[in-house]
Amino acid sequence: MKTRVIKVGNLSIGGGNPVRVQSMTNTITSDFSSTISQVEKLRAAGCEIVRISVPDEEGLGSFAKIRDRLPELPLIADIHFSADLACKSIEKGADCVRINPGNLGGIEKFSRVIDAVKQHSKALRIGVNAGSLEKDLLKKYKHPTAVALCESAINWVNFAHKHDFSNFKVSIKSSDPVLNAEANLMFASKCDMPLHIGVTEAGPLIPGLIRSTLGLSELLKKGIGDTIRISLSADPVTEVVAGWELLKSLGLRSGVEIISCPTCSRTCIDVVGIAEKLQYEFGYCEKHLKVAVMGCVVNGPGEAKEADIGIAGGKDSAVIFRKGNIVEKVSARDAYSKITEYIKEDLGQED
Repeated sequence: MKTRVIKVGNLSIGGGNPVRVQSMTNTITSDFSSTISQVEKLRAAGCEIVRISVPDEEGLGSFAKIRDRLPELPLIADIHFSADLACKSIEKGADCVRINPGNLGGIEKFSRVIDAVKQHSKALRIGVNAGSLEKDLLKKYKHPTAVALCESAINWVNFAHKHDFSNFKVSIKSSDPVLNAEANLMFASKCDMPLHIGVTEAGPLIPGLIRSTLGLSELLKKGIGDTIRISLSADPVTEVVAGWELLKSLGLRSGVEIISCPTCSRTCIDVVGIAEKLQYEFGYCEKHLKVAVMGCVVNGPGEAKEADIGIAGGKDSAVIFRKGNIVEKVSARDAYSKITEYIKEDLGQED
């Protein structure tokens, strides 16, 4: 479903542009050293938009320093309850401010934020969460139903449009992946504003990945979702890797595809370690390349013959192969560095 185009920093979102991968820092924002380090890691993993919570004045100061350090990276200031911090974040260079109007403290404060965003030509993310639904809608629907979440979002969209403001995206989230998908489908059928999608509070790594995939795949396959976040109780870099993998698996973004065997007693190289490092280093590259990491000659060039490039373990050695044909034999200790050289060559990257 085609949505309107908005700008978040230098990125165009919506209207058929690529679905963007987003994540959020989990450090104490006022700890500048830890936060900038995590932002850099997120960017290196392919995170295209980074959200940073700004809970207080100390966090605001750190946010401003990060903005100065990384002028080209789209940054979102995550705000709850404080219209003052939202407005100050915009002044400090936030490309976008994320708010839940329902917990901002009333219409007047929401209007202040809209005016500040308009004045500085920035973007807004209007969030509707099952956990912060307005009291009148909870009274009307008894609990956060898909209809209630959609109605809340439409109400806030209409309010923004009445203030002659349209450079915003909407997020509708629930920890229930089925309810989450239903509410977003409903909204997309009624409104053409860009959608940020994700399953909130999805859980630890494995449950969170399963719930997020369940909740987002249905939407993405129907063309719903302009930015995504795989929310996990884990290292935020994992969210970025997972987001790219989901989009690549659905054919919505291109990139390096890592395939690897499940390993067994025949495994002769560190398949798990090599595959994970390759995934983190090359998973987001915008060029399609299938790379295979196989543990032995049984699961080697033959089973991975469709791979563009691959490596398979042997006794104290490994072989590099292209399309099933062996091109070089290397020592086991050099397996990772050698396959990396070949991948960079195919991607046109230089050391």
